[in-house]
Amino acid sequence: MTRLALLRHGHTHWNRAGRIQGRSDIPLDDNARAELAATRLPASWDSATLWSSPLKRASETARLVAGREPHTSDALTEMNWGDWEGLCGVDLIADPVSGYRHIEDWGWEYRPPNGETPAEVWVRLQPWLANLSSDTVAVCHIGIMRVILARAWGWDFNGPAPFKIKRNRLYIVDMSNMTPLPEPIRLIRPEASS
Repeated sequence: MTRLALLRHGHTHWNRAGRIQGRSDIPLDDNARAELAATRLPASWDSATLWSSPLKRASETARLVAGREPHTSDALTEMNWGDWEGLCGVDLIADPVSGYRHIEDWGWEYRPPNGETPAEVWVRLQPWLANLSSDTVAVCHIGIMRVILARAWGWDFNGPAPFKIKRNRLYIVDMSNMTPLPEPIRLIRPEASS
């Protein structure tokens, strides 16, 4: 059985401001660096193969929590939000002509202007997923995690998601049958256990 553990990158100043990052290469903020430096992967995952998105916020998160350099793959780059990158979601929601929708109203074919659909993200991810041959931690983005977890949970971006993605947690998928573990696993804080 090959397992995939998905971890969302730490906060950036754009996250905290509610701006859509997409493929914009925004680094972690100082608070995120300090928080992540105080955490580690659980023992059962600390020797797993380590991958990340090539974007700074993901690769730096991987280095901080694992203490080693990750492999990177363009497949793990965040969903392309096109013309909406850098804008605030609340402003787009407030504009009735923007076309912006809440995630539970997307479907697999929802496309931001000049962006990428969840279905296209899934196509991009499939070759990378097919090559996993050992337990793997992938530090990536909420859009990538949503697509993989949507497939694992059988959710079609219609109605409330059966999962909630939080930071500092590993979301595990058994890749032999594409099924999720029902509960995420928290990163550990070594100083708290001593």
